[in-house]
Amino acid sequence: MIAVIKKAESIEATVRAPPSKSYTHRAIIIASLADGTSVIHNPLDSEDTRATVDAVKALCADVELRGNSIAVRGNGGDVRVKRRVIDCRNSGTTLRLISGVASLGNEEVVLTGDSSLIERPIEPLAEALRSLNAHVETRSGKPPVKIRGRIRGESVSIDGSISSQFISSLLIVSPYVGFKIKVLGSLKSKPYIDLTIDVMEDFGVKVYNNNYREFYVEKREYKAREYNVEGDYSSASYFFAISCLTGSRIKIENLKKDSMQGDREILRIVREMGAKIYEKENCVVVEGSELEGIEVDLSNTPDLLPTIVALACKAKGKTVIKNVEHARFKESDRIANCAKEFRKFGVKIEELRDGLIIEGSRRLRGAVVDSHGDHRLAMSLATVALAAEGVTRIIGAECAKVSFPEYFEILSKIFPKNVKLEP
Repeated sequence: MIAVIKKAESIEATVRAPPSKSYTHRAIIIASLADGTSVIHNPLDSEDTRATVDAVKALCADVELRGNSIAVRGNGGDVRVKRRVIDCRNSGTTLRLISGVASLGNEEVVLTGDSSLIERPIEPLAEALRSLNAHVETRSGKPPVKIRGRIRGESVSIDGSISSQFISSLLIVSPYVGFKIKVLGSLKSKPYIDLTIDVMEDFGVKVYNNNYREFYVEKREYKAREYNVEGDYSSASYFFAISCLTGSRIKIENLKKDSMQGDREILRIVREMGAKIYEKENCVVVEGSELEGIEVDLSNTPDLLPTIVALACKAKGKTVIKNVEHARFKESDRIANCAKEFRKFGVKIEELRDGLIIEGSRRLRGAVVDSHGDHRLAMSLATVALAAEGVTRIIGAECAKVSFPEYFEILSKIFPKNVKLEP
């Protein structure tokens, strides 16, 4: 699909943030290990979360759609294999979190995915599972991953510098083994660890956290429950950017004020850049204005990288984005591809090892840009396209369905003269 976008005038609009992808993944997976049937209300229905649903079904959990909810009958930690090969599609979260779940069983499972997913690193998690007695094979440290458990042991060490999902994978299964997790090196994306712990504790398991250097969970089972998924700040960030870049006033509903999501940091960032933000109990109103370049550390919020680059394209002066080298290991190399694609709007961008330096431009020009199959890049490119002179064509816009299936349809509704979709 190609998104064709023309420069837009400022508007006033109300949109609703989709359910959190991160919370949906974790709720489904943890419910699949619980003893009993959990009902998850308002889950995100996207390509990534469907991959997780299929994966837990393959490992002996039952999932039933009930309107805007799903019922998950867990296996109580007794993981058995219904389908030996599990296709995780484009979902790195599915691959990594399900790797831990698969290691609870005694039968061999192969986890694979699309051409992008099989290039993402998995070796630190594979090595940790091996140290817990699992037999794990990878393709030179990348998927496909062949796993046969059952894991056991009292402690495990894991490198925290590449992906917090490795630690989350171990945390989620630790109640069924009872081991300590020791984190080596610098820990990236700490808020996602907090998010994992939040869901675990909602399902009845207490996690002991020693300053993010060591985690411990006593051996026990998750308890089935009803669970409500909150709105997604990562997905909402694109509407923050649209407000700022087009001088619009947009109200984004379904955003929890006291959310533990790390990407809630977008509020602070856009405030610092000059936007006006009004927070209410379950929504945020953003009023765009002149933006100023800033220096920002995205070590804990790498998914915000494309959004911040988009904002920086029109900010006065330079924006320096640092400590986000781990964004190179996402759906695409986000540092390299952000530099390549946003330059096409006429913006000067310097690529660093761990970030970018962007010199904003008051006059952006339309361009033909490529999503590189990366949902966050596609959606962020669209925000700049709405502020660029002429016409922009975004190739591969359909990848937005990975996390926000209705994104481009929503844009075409609030900007009916400026956004259209072509096959």
